[in-house]
Amino acid sequence: MPRPVTVDLKRYLPPEALARISRLEISARQVVEGFLSGQHRSPYFGQSIEFVQHREYVAGDDSRRIDWKVWSKTDKVYVKLYEEETNLRTTLLVDCSESMQFGSRGTTKYDYACSIAAALTYLLLRQQDAVSLAVFDDQVRSMVPSRSRTTHLGAILSTLIREDPAKKTDMLQILRQVADQKSQKGMVILISDLFVSRDSLFKGLRMLRQRGHDVLIFHILDDEEVDFTYSGTTKFDGMEEAGELVCDPRSLRDGYLKAMNAFLDELRTRCARNVIDYQTVRTSEHLDAVLRHYLNHRVGLRGSVRS
Repeated sequence: MPRPVTVDLKRYLPPEALARISRLEISARQVVEGFLSGQHRSPYFGQSIEFVQHREYVAGDDSRRIDWKVWSKTDKVYVKLYEEETNLRTTLLVDCSESMQFGSRGTTKYDYACSIAAALTYLLLRQQDAVSLAVFDDQVRSMVPSRSRTTHLGAILSTLIREDPAKKTDMLQILRQVADQKSQKGMVILISDLFVSRDSLFKGLRMLRQRGHDVLIFHILDDEEVDFTYSGTTKFDGMEEAGELVCDPRSLRDGYLKAMNAFLDELRTRCARNVIDYQTVRTSEHLDAVLRHYLNHRVGLRGSVRS
């Protein structure tokens, strides 16, 4: 029997950050019109499968969906919301490969990725949008199906906490699997350090874009991976079967920084070319500030699309 997991919301959703990010809104560009539930309608009109909850009626809603029993008791007009009628379907892809274990100041890249995933889940569920999760390395290790109930946050967090980074990454296989399984257009958010073959990465990302998905990337890096401030004789243990190296890092710093900057520039350029939203995130950055910058940027993009 698997051991029960106690979900500590404070671990990945600090109250002070949660208070600030709770006002933010997420909306997928070109897929969903509007913002909070009750202010926007889904472009999907498939058969209703499972009743989720009520929301207040707004002008333009189908009157056939009004719950007249609720109206007779409360004198307020509500419509029924079903699983297939949620405003947005988002898939969170969280990298759990061995390189995500790295953390020079205590917080690992995986911990930070989980915090981002938790915050995004909270925001999306607050909008009554559906969220699913896949935690992966060279294969999908854990999956949480798409749901829009607020209690779904616990299932997401339990899965994130249960995993420990290991093995290598097979990004192409993962992205191909998601593209094949997600037939309905939605939003796919990839949270990873992206230490993979760039050609394989973008081959997989293009599959998602070709199927009409809105793709977002949070590129998680530790400060030392970006700044490389090591000094003195140092032993570097490579992750994901990269071997080890003993050297004076000062002799490597210039070449390392040149290679890292080229790596980041290539990612930015190819993401822009494929209409993929991309942001580099350091694990030292405050979560709420990262999300505020990123989501405000997306609101601006949405406005430019509609204008």
